[in-house]
Amino acid sequence: MRQTKNYRLSILLAAACASTALGTGCVAGVGLYDPVYHDRHRWDDREDRAYRRYLSDREEKYGAFRSRSADDQRDYWRWRHEHPDQP
Repeated sequence: MRQTKNYRLSILLAAACASTALGTGCVAGVGLYDPVYHDRHRWDDREDRAYRRYLSDREEKYGAFRSRSADDQRDYWRWRHEHPDQP
């Protein structure tokens, strides 16, 4: 009985660690291709802030960038190149 409980606890802990690692790895440091300017962008905290600013300027609700349509993504990349980061 005790072995079964420890086994289940170990599986639960491993799943929690894996989901955390995978969840943050999907966003942090992922390179995305920009078809408008034919370059790649590193999707990190800085890019996420810019994306959220872009959505706010358009009064749109937040939605994951990758789930947006190709047209919406192209619009973002156009906007992004017109709004570089401030030093």
